[in-house]
Amino acid sequence: MTWGKICGNTSLADAQLAIEYGADALGFVFAESKRRVTPGHVATITPHLPQNVERVGVFYSRDAAEIASVVEQAGLTAAQLHGGLDLSLIEELRHRLGKEFGLIQTLHWVVGSDSAQRLKEELREIAAFGLVDRVLVDSKVGSAGGGTGVSFDWAAARNVFREAAPQLRIIAAGGLRPENVGEAIRALNPWGVDVASGVEAGPGEKDPEKLRAFLRAAKAGSR
Repeated sequence: MTWGKICGNTSLADAQLAIEYGADALGFVFAESKRRVTPGHVATITPHLPQNVERVGVFYSRDAAEIASVVEQAGLTAAQLHGGLDLSLIEELRHRLGKEFGLIQTLHWVVGSDSAQRLKEELREIAAFGLVDRVLVDSKVGSAGGGTGVSFDWAAARNVFREAAPQLRIIAAGGLRPENVGEAIRALNPWGVDVASGVEAGPGEKDPEKLRAFLRAAKAGSR
């Protein structure tokens, strides 16, 4: 079954709806974003969520102490790291948060460019480092590295995903919607998928029908 993460949550009602429809993980954005939330607000949501659903904080910070503090305050079980590959940050977070804590490194496919070789090299570096086994590949459009609603070149990325799959669990993101997530899964055969804007009625507000349709299509299109 394809793992599915619903990102950009801002309310308990939306989080519970995503779980009801089959989400495996919920994302909360602590970086500059229209979907940004505070640790205190997320701390009012996470106690009401089932233990088997991952609670993922999305961070652009390079400060391991700051990330660890938010993780503890908000009740998170995983952190998704943006802002470029920083192996020293990963190493320090592993030391602070333990080997069982979930870490997801985000890499970007720059829309309009050939990112395949760079991504292959970064994925090999991550696999060799051995402290992270999940990598999210998202679209980058200009300075926006998430929540853009724009997909990257799945055909060009197919071999990148295939080559990395034996060592890493790859999560596809960027421009996914109920109408195309099945196609993305068939093209990329990812370990998981991640969506924010594709299931929204507005920034940070989920559309129940889009949410249900996305998760149904993602599970039906499973690997």
